[in-house]
Amino acid sequence: MTAIDDDLGAATGVPGRGGVPFPMRDRLHVPRERYFDRGFYELEKRSLWSRTWQMACRLEEIPQPHDFVEYEICGRSLLLVRQPDRSVKALHNACRHRATQLEKGAGRLAGGQIVCPFHGWRWNADGTNSFVYGASGFAPECLRPDDLRLRECRAEVWGGCVWINLDPDASPLREALHPVADLLESIAVGNWQVRWWKEVVLHANWKLAQEAFMEGYHVPQTHPQLAGGLSVEDFPVDQNRYDAFDNGHSSFGRKLAGERYTSIETLILGGQLLSDGQDAMTLERDLTVFEGFRNKIQPGDDVGAAAAEALRDHAKGAGIPWPEGLEDSPLFFGGEVFVFPNLFFLPQYNNCLSYRIRPHQDDPEWCRFEVWSLTTYPATELRPRAEQLGRFAKDDSEHWGLIPMQDFSNIERQQAGLHTVGFEETRLATEWENAIGNMHVELDRRLARD
Repeated sequence: MTAIDDDLGAATGVPGRGGVPFPMRDRLHVPRERYFDRGFYELEKRSLWSRTWQMACRLEEIPQPHDFVEYEICGRSLLLVRQPDRSVKALHNACRHRATQLEKGAGRLAGGQIVCPFHGWRWNADGTNSFVYGASGFAPECLRPDDLRLRECRAEVWGGCVWINLDPDASPLREALHPVADLLESIAVGNWQVRWWKEVVLHANWKLAQEAFMEGYHVPQTHPQLAGGLSVEDFPVDQNRYDAFDNGHSSFGRKLAGERYTSIETLILGGQLLSDGQDAMTLERDLTVFEGFRNKIQPGDDVGAAAAEALRDHAKGAGIPWPEGLEDSPLFFGGEVFVFPNLFFLPQYNNCLSYRIRPHQDDPEWCRFEVWSLTTYPATELRPRAEQLGRFAKDDSEHWGLIPMQDFSNIERQQAGLHTVGFEETRLATEWENAIGNMHVELDRRLARD
């Protein structure tokens, strides 16, 4: 048995296999069936999505007591409800009478009550029953208070988000987020708030859709406008550092960070391409700051350090929170943090691009792909409740910038290619794509638990 087999055996609990269909034989090859096989998908539903911590909503979606939002995953519906004490409860979205879904989408509980649209039964925001219409017609054993209470699942708040786990015996959230929680806290993940939030539905497995963002290897070919005029042959493939962590998490960032900016023009041009291409990570606010010190840069100056100093000074003057040492983070000038199983943070400066990807309509070959542009606002600025702008087609250039449209196109072509006769498995680079293998090994470990 090879060292890789030993590693996989430790991950799954059964050497090399773990009872998982189409298992990972090593970290370099992913069987194609993992992206479309119905049996594999059903195992994911049972052993992953029902038993893992997952981001259910951002706190800005439910800012006030009695605000609610629905979270759906693999046919299950939950209501995230802000409580009067500002805590959050996750309630299973089914009437205790005849299973009617109680709320859809997002909104506010009128009078602080959850009301069944079928027969008018009601519940308080904490899930306790407050009214049964025609109660005199029911046997006492049908109206026991504990039986009528809406069922809860575990919910915890971290990083400006509400996380849920359908498994009552799951380990604490913080343990599940190790070690990326510390990494994200170092760049003040809890300070980010929603600028905009959109969604696209892609004809691709949820895992395939997210693997594109676990590496920067695709940039020169997929996003040539970001390659600085270099061809694929000349673009430095080893410019990023890739780290695969326990629990399936991973991260990558520039090895040279801000030092790669050889001139103020390079900094501004790169920022403008990001701003125009996706309206996230680098914002017009940042470009304005950079333009403000364009003529102050002298030959030999450290452009990255000057940019960080200017951004920090602007933030402090505008009342925008700026944590101590933020500009020293290896993620300050860009990078990515993947939080298993399906959440991404792509920070830059005091902003972040974020993705959440999950199965769609009980079909292993379709996924919901949500995109957030996040930034840090002045502490005194009152922000409106965060609402999704809508679900837009993958080629809708009015609602998507060039960068995401380029990614969406590749993702669907990958899914189609998986069905090509003679293609058996993907082949991963040992460094640039190590996060993908790491995610799949962790997935096998989770699937082999039963």
